[in-house]
Amino acid sequence: MKGILVIIDGVGDLPHKLLGDKTPLEVVKTPNIDFFATRGELGYLYPVKPGFIPESDEAIVSIFGNDLMYSTRGQLEAIGAGIKLVRGDLAFRVNFATIDEEDNILDRRAGRTLTITEAEKLAKEINKIKLPVDFVFEATVQHRAALVFRGGFSDNILPNDATYIQGKSKSISKVRNCQATDEDENTIYSVNIVNEFLNKAGDVLKNHPVNLERIKRGLLPANYLLIRGAGIETPKLKQYKKWISPSYMPLEIGFSRVSGMHVTSFEYPALKKLDAYENLWDGLKKACKFNIKSIKKNYKKFDYAYVHFKETDLPGHDNKPIEKKEMIEYIDKTFFNFLRKFAPSKKIKVVVTGDHSTPCKLKEHSADPVPVLFYNDSIPREKHFCEKECRKGTLGKILGKDLLKIVGFNK
Repeated sequence: MKGILVIIDGVGDLPHKLLGDKTPLEVVKTPNIDFFATRGELGYLYPVKPGFIPESDEAIVSIFGNDLMYSTRGQLEAIGAGIKLVRGDLAFRVNFATIDEEDNILDRRAGRTLTITEAEKLAKEINKIKLPVDFVFEATVQHRAALVFRGGFSDNILPNDATYIQGKSKSISKVRNCQATDEDENTIYSVNIVNEFLNKAGDVLKNHPVNLERIKRGLLPANYLLIRGAGIETPKLKQYKKWISPSYMPLEIGFSRVSGMHVTSFEYPALKKLDAYENLWDGLKKACKFNIKSIKKNYKKFDYAYVHFKETDLPGHDNKPIEKKEMIEYIDKTFFNFLRKFAPSKKIKVVVTGDHSTPCKLKEHSADPVPVLFYNDSIPREKHFCEKECRKGTLGKILGKDLLKIVGFNK
């Protein structure tokens, strides 16, 4: 193996009062990541371009040298969920969400307390909805799902949550119908089908025993579906057939499959006690062990590895900087502790970065750059992997599409 790319989801942040007006990366104790920083170069990365607020799919697609126009979130999520697609199938990423009677969005993730058993029961009823077209609705992990309409549709469709429209105000919190972006007859037909489905799904969810029981227990009901990332074209992404991807979330699995990587995966731990963060910690611990095992087993078979830790993004969305700090420290003392012993002896280069910034105080993605570390066994000089240090680093400013070329990670 020649190189390992590690993406810590949403790792970039802004100073927070709970951390003494410092970022989680500034206060973390990460001796193993800093081992690589000390013997490498630092810089800062705009995953897509300056001023652009990237979603995870946009960031990953760009970092691997692709144009955003050649893939969509919906298609990648559906492929990651194991749904077979043909050209013209209209795919969406879906969130089970909570809205009130005035269609205000109360929680985009149903309180993060939806169990897989509940999600699968809701999905079963949703799949019974009668429409003039065939569709597939698949619950995946936690509040996530994938939706595919079979047939020849248009994907010129805006989501029913304006938060996911680039350039729109993040303060918008009212659900709406999906909207067409042109007046083509097929686009209007496609939007009408989608909105008919969403209305019927809302009726199913509102009165479903799962949600009635959740309300009795004081939990937020999963009473609406938020959809985004409409796509009908098979993603056309650069191929990375010499790469291995130990992935466990639908997006990363789908992206890796389309990119020709060898995907290894595990079943994400089920939510058991309605403690979303206990579940995230279970997932993070399993992910660290699984990534170590995958690299140990496969490092002689592949030239590169793409490792992606998802859990660190969630504290950013929930304004939990201490939890974010603790998750980064756990990744350091487990996965990077292994990598510190493993990579140098085998002359494996290591790149560490994020797919986007998710500042805790904003509770959403931002256009801020993410820090980058490139371990190339250079002359040691003490450094700490954080936003401030990386801004001063010798790698300087990098655009996502140029990262792999700069560090020499070939396809």
